[in-house]
Amino acid sequence: MAKKKSKTKAGSNTIALNKKARHEYFIEDEIEAGLELQGWEVKSLRAGKVNIAESYVFIKDDEAYLSGVTITPLQAASTHVVADPTRVRKLLLNRRELDNLIGRVNREGMTLVAISMYWVRSWAKLKIGFGKGKKLHDKRTDLKEKDWNRDKARIMKSNLR
Repeated sequence: MAKKKSKTKAGSNTIALNKKARHEYFIEDEIEAGLELQGWEVKSLRAGKVNIAESYVFIKDDEAYLSGVTITPLQAASTHVVADPTRVRKLLLNRRELDNLIGRVNREGMTLVAISMYWVRSWAKLKIGFGKGKKLHDKRTDLKEKDWNRDKARIMKSNLR
């Protein structure tokens, strides 16, 4: 029997990463959410014209919304559509997931941070992290640990030769 070929395309499914999130917050848990987008926004995402570095998730009227994301409209966008690059976008979550978000934010004082945006088949998904803010000394400790791991890898590599 012949093996089935996978239908995955070459390349990455990642649209955008928020590298500052793991530096600024202790990310304890992650959840995946869909995004409610307009047509011109999907085209811009496919072109990679998105920035989620300053984004965050907030809850209003038992719904989750994403704010601070900049999706730059393409030059070839339709002329009859008014493109607002920084509009607030609704997140698509189940009721159970929304209740979990609301409970953890209210009880435990967590912050909801956008970690990454990526494609799952033809849908844009957002990975949200439950985070607690880091203090300055925590950030320094993380940097020291990162430097040590890099130096340790160099030492091990040179000893193997």
